[in-house]
Amino acid sequence: MNEADFIKALGGLPLHPGARDLADDCAVLSVGGETLVITHDMMAEGTHFRGDADMADVAWKLVATNLSDLAAKGAEPVGVLIGHMLGRDDDRFIKGLHEALEAFDVPLLGGDTIAGAGPRALGLTAIGRATHVPVPARSGARPGDHVYLTGPVGRSMLGFEGDPDHLAAFNRPMPRLSEGRILAPYVTAMMDVSDGLLLDGWRMANASKVTIALDREAIPVADPARRDSCIRWGDDYELLFTAPPSAPVSVAAHRIGTVTACGGAPLLLGEDALSDPASLGYRHG
Repeated sequence: MNEADFIKALGGLPLHPGARDLADDCAVLSVGGETLVITHDMMAEGTHFRGDADMADVAWKLVATNLSDLAAKGAEPVGVLIGHMLGRDDDRFIKGLHEALEAFDVPLLGGDTIAGAGPRALGLTAIGRATHVPVPARSGARPGDHVYLTGPVGRSMLGFEGDPDHLAAFNRPMPRLSEGRILAPYVTAMMDVSDGLLLDGWRMANASKVTIALDREAIPVADPARRDSCIRWGDDYELLFTAPPSAPVSVAAHRIGTVTACGGAPLLLGEDALSDPASLGYRHG
């Protein structure tokens, strides 16, 4: 199975209503007077980080990528649980974990540690408290909405390639937590850009049953000479969101397109209709 097939198969299992039909990045649970937002992401050696990566950077990124999912729901982090596979430089991993938890003011709740052979796989569960209800989803974009992006894409790609000006974007991304909380009351749909702007835009449009028309030249990119690569590479963790024209967008953001009624393809890039997600960004399998 590839990733899409596996998720489709999981959809046949008993699902909690808070799972949002597995069509979002987080589960949303009402407990007492609180609404909790829960997410879990993993990182695999050789896929998400190199075998010789500084494990302090790996720990930071593991925390940051999960908190980015909370940011896209406007959630305030409550705590995290770590799933750690022992290996080289565990002391460096703990150092980076401490730095990230301190930087984002989020405590460790617990987790699990294992020993094993072969490449390492690491996981983290992040729990947040919704600051606005209803909690933003991928699926709320409406015709007439404007489409926004909080910052340039492609910085992580350049950092991965060794560009010293963009190393931090790849090694130690910054989740847009404050922006997500500010935007949550006003957006119709919101998600973070983790697998590439085009693929994540396609996912938002597909979930919302609309067409998202992107203005190619309006998309902020780290390297205009490599625009096509920047909008496909991913790992950027900017927020992609839609909002009515009258919404007070009071964070730094770039308008990059418009939502229209569902047409022949979920995504338009200029005049190009993009209906096949396979070539739009990163997918497992």
